[in-house]
Amino acid sequence: MFDPATTALLRAVLEEVCEEISRSETGARTRVASRILEAAAKGDVAPESLKQVGREALHDAPTMCR
Repeated sequence: MFDPATTALLRAVLEEVCEEISRSETGARTRVASRILEAAAKGDVAPESLKQVGREALHDAPTMCR
């Protein structure tokens, strides 16, 4: 469990990384959130580092082609 300040940071990073992703893109957002949480759980709570982790997760996320 994270303290309120860290939780707020994680949410802010998620929103910034996913600002151009629709809220209906739950798969991509979930992937980004998961990776950010994993990094934070390992002690990495530097905002820029978390943003990079999130960007990498977003870049690696599978996309639907129709």
